[in-house]
Amino acid sequence: MRELGIITDAQSGGTHTSRTIMFHELCLLLAACPPEADPDLPAEAILQENVLAKKSESTRMRSLRHLRELYVLDRRSVLFRGLRDLWDADEAAQPLLALLCSLARDPLLRATADPVLDVPLGGQVDAGMLSAAVAERYPDSYSEAVRNKIGRNAASSWTQSGHLQGHSVKTRVTAVCRPAAVAFAFMIGHLADARGQGLLRTVWGRTLDAPDHMVYEHAFTTAQKN
Repeated sequence: MRELGIITDAQSGGTHTSRTIMFHELCLLLAACPPEADPDLPAEAILQENVLAKKSESTRMRSLRHLRELYVLDRRSVLFRGLRDLWDADEAAQPLLALLCSLARDPLLRATADPVLDVPLGGQVDAGMLSAAVAERYPDSYSEAVRNKIGRNAASSWTQSGHLQGHSVKTRVTAVCRPAAVAFAFMIGHLADARGQGLLRTVWGRTLDAPDHMVYEHAFTTAQKN
């Protein structure tokens, strides 16, 4: 599935060893780059125009690299094209759109999905739970220090997406599910070979954080618009 933009193997690392989903930076970048922008424009916007307001060239280069890891930033990728075409449709959907794409791109983040999504509303989630999930999924692949950093970064990402609230100990809340996010989750699920009701059971379908009937209503709304 790598050719479709979905990365399945994290043995060699993932973005969450050093960064979060970088939602704020993604918002700044996409605001500066039109939907049909040339593939070179994101790099120019970050490195030359400094739309992310980074203090040094090295920081700008690292930010570009991590954003490419998470979002591709090239319309020749069906994954990024789907994200970009839906991005401006509904601002309220953007946090989930960013997380859904990142889940497809970073298996380390994907490994932390169950510990977040399985916690009942009002329950507590901490970085240790997420680092433990990574250790279970990828045993002997990361040192304790790296696992702990992955856990902290993942906890921040799930907070940026609206699934968690709080600081060191976070509380499980309901993320905002919108039709654009449903369309993107179903698109990624389809790329991952899910069909029918199976689309609801993928990590992307579960991340929508909504009961099935609401997801179906949003999917119907999207179909009507198209």
